[in-house]
Amino acid sequence: METKNIMIVGVGGQGSLLASRILGYAAMNAGYDVKVSEVHGMSQRGGSVVTYVRYGKNVASPVICEGEADVILSFEKLEAARWLPYLKIGGTIVTGIQEINPMPVITGAASYPDEIIEKIKALGVDIIAEDAQAIAREAGSEKASNVALIGLASHALGFEGAALRAAVEACVPAKAKDINLRAFDIAQEKVG
Repeated sequence: METKNIMIVGVGGQGSLLASRILGYAAMNAGYDVKVSEVHGMSQRGGSVVTYVRYGKNVASPVICEGEADVILSFEKLEAARWLPYLKIGGTIVTGIQEINPMPVITGAASYPDEIIEKIKALGVDIIAEDAQAIAREAGSEKASNVALIGLASHALGFEGAALRAAVEACVPAKAKDINLRAFDIAQEKVG
């Protein structure tokens, strides 16, 4: 198998570390060599963060360069646009539709861009954009939106839904397991 390159992007505090742990666990359980990067960015200050997950027969480095990501899993739509140059031709973006204002927008120096999803689609990019927070709320807690995104992305990630569900079950703390499994299941139903 060729190495699969997954970028997880968002804003600090959205659960990218848990998402990378779930994907890494699923890949290891499938027998792949896995490399997961640390979170890069201002994760504790609400800034942009990125984590890389790479898996395949032999993976030398956790780093993904521009034009190499098979999937960009984005918790926030502006982050999907920000990291778009890293998507390979034929890759897929799976993004939540949440808007979190970056500092230039908060200070009034810029405005949040309009029609981000439509602009990405206009470039011919395969994009799945869903309200992951609404899915998580339906499951019982908005905190499960990271797992909802994994459910939405399961086909693009190359795993069977059952393998990802097992990874969610293994990686999520016991007190939040039921809600996260529900969020995963609801998301899976959305993408069929």
